[in-house]
Amino acid sequence: MTGPFPHQHGDPRGLQERIDGQLQERIEEAVEMAGLELLVALRKKQRRPAPEEHSAADRQEFEALAADLLASLREVLRGELSAAELTALDAAEASAGDVRPQVLAGQAFLAKRLPDYWQRFEAHRAAHAQARLSETVESAGWLRRLFARY
Repeated sequence: MTGPFPHQHGDPRGLQERIDGQLQERIEEAVEMAGLELLVALRKKQRRPAPEEHSAADRQEFEALAADLLASLREVLRGELSAAELTALDAAEASAGDVRPQVLAGQAFLAKRLPDYWQRFEAHRAAHAQARLSETVESAGWLRRLFARY
């Protein structure tokens, strides 16, 4: 079947489900992009090589950074909600299966309810990245820490 919106044909979901799904995808993309930018910035600061596409260790580090940002964003935004809003958010998160889909469902819920969600997202992303970049480099070798002062 052809029509003005060919992407909808064959999709059994209703309009609201498609909108929610696309919103969750946009949030996930934004979180992953922020995680990748942070990974590259951390590597540059630590004088480590850039992440490689096929490296399992690099992928794991990237996923951990993205998950950390998503969890931090969830915590910050939950702290700004009323009791009624928290109840509604908990219900939205409970509708999803695994932990990450639950958090993404909650973020999509907030994006629909908070008119300044994306501004809050961006402000928190920047603050989170700044905090991570300003942390001391504990994982660098002791010689690098010793000679980094000179």
